[in-house]
Amino acid sequence: MDNLGAPVAYLALTDGVPVYDRNGDDIGTVEHVLADEGADIFHGLVVRAASDRHLFAAREQIGTLHERGVVLTVPRAELHEPSEDAVAADATNDSVREQAGEGLRRAWKWLSRPR
Repeated sequence: MDNLGAPVAYLALTDGVPVYDRNGDDIGTVEHVLADEGADIFHGLVVRAASDRHLFAAREQIGTLHERGVVLTVPRAELHEPSEDAVAADATNDSVREQAGEGLRRAWKWLSRPR
């Protein structure tokens, strides 16, 4: 792990930040920060692993949040699929719908462009 920068709150954590396990091994990148900002409740992170699959890191499994990286308190093997957590499963399904919608918008723009 290189310099991860200053510690940040979950509200300042951006998608795409690298995620490392407790041994410093690269797990993947932050896909979604799961939180109820109105109630100030941090639930956890959906992580896009290198294998392009999603993993869920619960709040209790997260050690520190930094500008340029997240360090977990557990090894990768202790992370589970987002489908095993109701909030994470909903966020992952919303992401798939958003990506499909964006693809359809691009296709419509291409089809309807002036020729």
